[in-house]
Amino acid sequence: MTEIEKLSFEDAMRELEATVGKLETGEATLEESIALYERGAALRQHCEKRLREAEERVEKITLSANGQPTGTEPVEGQ
Repeated sequence: MTEIEKLSFEDAMRELEATVGKLETGEATLEESIALYERGAALRQHCEKRLREAEERVEKITLSANGQPTGTEPVEGQ
């Protein structure tokens, strides 16, 4: 598991926002900008994956006849 994969969604999002901020200032060298861009792309991908996983879990919440949550169903493919 990579360092980015260990980050929570919230931590990855904060780092992504900070990375974008650094790129927007235009003060980084070309090499630094490339490294920031690559890290930002990996952070974005991680955030998208975490959101997809959360959406799948929410979709799998099971309800009783009266509409009360009764648990979850396993996401297919896990």
